Amino acid sequence: MPTDDWLTRAREQWTWRGAKRPDFAVEPGRGQESVWDYPRPPVLVADPREVIVEHRGVEVARSHATIRLLETSHPPTFYVPRADVRVAQLVRVAGASFCEWKGPCTYYDVAGSTRAAWSYDEPFPEAEVIRGCVAFYATELACFVGGERVRPQRGGFYGGWITSELVGPFKGDPGTSGW
Repeated sequence: MPTDDWLTRAREQWTWRGAKRPDFAVEPGRGQESVWDYPRPPVLVADPREVIVEHRGVEVARSHATIRLLETSHPPTFYVPRADVRVAQLVRVAGASFCEWKGPCTYYDVAGSTRAAWSYDEPFPEAEVIRGCVAFYATELACFVGGERVRPQRGGFYGGWITSELVGPFKGDPGTSGW
């Protein structure tokens, strides 16, 4: 577990915090959201739209009770309650990471796709609502929100889902690491 000093420095490093949209951000159209209006620290909100995750035509998850994480410059990440996931498709793998907003993270292979999902089994108190929920990378999996197939957030590490309701630019593209 990181020290309090480390955590404070990690949380304070971000210039963009959703308070003011930068000049380079795309202006949202009617019915759209700008990821530059999302806050930092991120917020977790319930989303009742149907979310489906498939791997090569096999359903891995289906839910109407996801939690959507909204963080400045990122497309949303959808956390699916474990009860709505076919957990037999998940295999926990070695390795972990740590988020300054959510806490320690564990990873899973999904039906043979390497590290295609993750969860926060012991999140910070402010992220308690996602305890045990599972999020999925849309890079190797077919992920849908409200019937729309999502595009994955670029950058390899990031797991946001891009839909037509969002405008960016999005963190993950070349030159965006400090966003």
